[in-house]
Amino acid sequence: MKTLKFLAKFITRLVFILLLFVGYLLIQNQGKLHNAGYIKLQWQLIFPLVLILSFIGLFITAAIKKFNQGDLNLLLIVNSVMLIIYGMAIFFRIYAMIGHV
Repeated sequence: MKTLKFLAKFITRLVFILLLFVGYLLIQNQGKLHNAGYIKLQWQLIFPLVLILSFIGLFITAAIKKFNQGDLNLLLIVNSVMLIIYGMAIFFRIYAMIGHV
């Protein structure tokens, strides 16, 4: 139980740190990203939207319950890991497109 509590707090903090890092990089390379393109099919935004909204909902629920429920912590960990993997895929794709990688 304590391991899941620690892991849930650690991974959610990692998600927020990575968001700050990506935000910093986006601000630094704002000039290069203006012709990176846009998403033509709006249906492609459903999975990331569901993933982000479920992360927010799970994080708020776990924070209200003070990370004491093991099942909720496990769901938050899995959702956070998927969000990190999805974010890394988007990050590498954009940086390859603008010529940094």
